[in-house]
Amino acid sequence: MASNEDVYDVIVVGSGGGLVGAYAAASRGLRTLVIEKTDRVGGTTAYSGAGLWYPGSAPMRRAGLDESVEDARTYLRNAVDDESRERLQDAYLRAGAQVIDELEQNPWFRSFEYAPVPDYYPALAGASPTGHTIFPPQVTVAELGEHAPLVRTCLPAERWGREEGPVLSGGRALIGRTLAAFLETGHGSLRLDTALESLVVEDGRVVGVEAVSDGERVTFRATGGVVLAAGGFERSQELREKYQPVPQRASEWTHGCPGNTGDALRAGIAVGAATDLLDAAWYVPGLVWPDGLPLFHTGTRGGIWVNAAGERFVNETRPYDQAGREIVHLHTTTGVSHIPAHWIIDQRQLDRDSFGGAHDQPVDPEWFESGALKKADSLEELAKLIDVPLDTLRATIEEFNGYAETGVDERFHRGETPWDQIAFHVLGFPALPQLNYPAPPTPGRPNPLLLPLDTPPYYVATILPSDIGTKGGLKIDEHARVLRPDGQPIAGLYASGNTAAAMTGRVYPGAGAPIGSSVAFSYLAVLDIAGGTD
Repeated sequence: MASNEDVYDVIVVGSGGGLVGAYAAASRGLRTLVIEKTDRVGGTTAYSGAGLWYPGSAPMRRAGLDESVEDARTYLRNAVDDESRERLQDAYLRAGAQVIDELEQNPWFRSFEYAPVPDYYPALAGASPTGHTIFPPQVTVAELGEHAPLVRTCLPAERWGREEGPVLSGGRALIGRTLAAFLETGHGSLRLDTALESLVVEDGRVVGVEAVSDGERVTFRATGGVVLAAGGFERSQELREKYQPVPQRASEWTHGCPGNTGDALRAGIAVGAATDLLDAAWYVPGLVWPDGLPLFHTGTRGGIWVNAAGERFVNETRPYDQAGREIVHLHTTTGVSHIPAHWIIDQRQLDRDSFGGAHDQPVDPEWFESGALKKADSLEELAKLIDVPLDTLRATIEEFNGYAETGVDERFHRGETPWDQIAFHVLGFPALPQLNYPAPPTPGRPNPLLLPLDTPPYYVATILPSDIGTKGGLKIDEHARVLRPDGQPIAGLYASGNTAAAMTGRVYPGAGAPIGSSVAFSYLAVLDIAGGTD
């Protein structure tokens, strides 16, 4: 039995997007404990840009966008195409605008900011070419003070030891601001290096958690509820091999936080929770860097990707989730290996775009020294280098070069969507004239996303299927309550983020849906715990 000091109103497991739910609880006077498995706060959210796909939210109204939430609902319905998730979608759309209104009342959060990022399925009814994504404002280390060292560092800093400056942006800004607001309520407590082991159940109700903290087993009780917001199971090779279609080295290729090994998923299953979408992930293409591991890649500036047959297979610039899922799907269904895929560019492309960094900077020699970027003086040498049939490779490149001359990618339509064009623009180039940006930087070329591959030598890099987390987990209802297989809620148990099965199903409708879901459903959980009075 725990001592009185170990009793809380709310326990939140995980410190990513669920930290917003913890703040919402503590700000209502509920004694709230956050337990975090690692030694830093933020989880995978800290690695992210912290986009929140929140149609109708205040930052969008301040930006002068006369948008309809009903249009966004129509778009979401069409993209997900799953009636069983419609109540979750409606709850999400309500909660997104509501949670931002509440957060912006606290000086720590200031004003979130809108930035145009097109919806990822532009042909669907309700889709917006400028999107619904908002972002947290930056915050300085000096402003955060003693809270700053608790925030997880960005991925390049963790992976390569790169120096971080005095300003936190994106996910680190969201986490830093939320952490400060949470702790300063006077009702919030944080336990780092504390890993969930199991849930405590009494008379059919979840009343607490058992955890290991600094090597010792501890029990914390919750009178109101436990919110599981501990990410997915992307770092567990065992669970990925059990549930997912591409076992290989998925747990190494992921961009999920190192602590995301499925502890909350296992704990929920152990008390009778239903699950869904366990075979799914937020897949993204991963460019293999000189250290041998992939890094989330989006906005391909040129060249083509080919499979083991030497054939092009996708619009290389389509939204990252779609491109990543296509690699996995084709690899597992066609009998042709797409893992790895080979990214081919030529000297013209390298001169215009460089590689692995800013387009106006030379390629770092480590790319060649490590073999992450290889050079071939001819197509014959290139075919041997990547072990694909020369005739097929030559035909693939000739076809692509024809598209480059006309500016129309007849096979995969690269460069024709708002996402393609804005992705090119934000990488430092103006987009196509259809979006009223300045003229493209390649004179005489009708589509700057289609430069011909006709200027040897050729260069090749490796694309692997990476992900930003698994997206299957515990089934929840519109109040974020965890459900049993019969559809009844498990009393006292809630889930959000990648611990819960995604309300978006197998698709990724727009930038900010994953973090947006984590924030929205942790908030909804707290509203339910608090009695639904807010």
